[in-house]
Amino acid sequence: MADHTQALSFGAAAADYDRFRPRYPEQAVRWALDGLRSPARVVDLGAGTGILTRGVLALGHHVTPVEPDPDMRAQLAAATPGCTPLAGGAESVPVPDGVADAVVVGQAYHWFDRELAHPEIARVLRPGGTFAPIWNMRDDRVEWVAELGRIAHLGDNAGNVIERYTDFGAAFGPIELSEFGHHTTLTPEDVIAMLHTRSYWLTAPDDRRAAIDRELRELLSTHPDLAGRETVELPYRTIVLRARRR
Repeated sequence: MADHTQALSFGAAAADYDRFRPRYPEQAVRWALDGLRSPARVVDLGAGTGILTRGVLALGHHVTPVEPDPDMRAQLAAATPGCTPLAGGAESVPVPDGVADAVVVGQAYHWFDRELAHPEIARVLRPGGTFAPIWNMRDDRVEWVAELGRIAHLGDNAGNVIERYTDFGAAFGPIELSEFGHHTTLTPEDVIAMLHTRSYWLTAPDDRRAAIDRELRELLSTHPDLAGRETVELPYRTIVLRARRR
């Protein structure tokens, strides 16, 4: 299981998290929920500020967001009118048995204690329901994006996700995988602000934060693909894993 302090660090930057983190491509969310009745009953675990919640709502489904951090829940409620997030986590989901047609997870499955979470997710899903974790991963096949990740100690990448998560436990069928490309357009300062919502920066001491920011500004101002530009197109690979409850 990942570091608990890092997992619960995002609330301190909830508004910026909601502003700067990338959205999920509509086609990725559609693929995650493909084959379900419409409107489906969807639980969004580790819902954060509601970025994925709003993507699912936009497709006409009913969503119950579940999030452990009170600051993130407050931001979700403010940014998502008519949607009230529940306090809870993947290891103890505050919804009845068999209530969900799907459980989705945006950018949070890697924080779960999977031995506890998989049975809970299976409990809340109806038979045949879908479990679908989703990640927006920077496309570090692009040289300057890989350098950005090195400076900011981001660590995560699409290859790690694809190789690491090969099953969701005995209650689920085989995992299907799909990938969708997209990008966000940010100013150089927006890129830095977005990286300030990452767990490594949020939990780093002040001197380490300052050093990271200096290196980031140097990269953004001097790299041949970036120097002099008012905006930056940051490419992403959206990875979707999907499995059916047996």
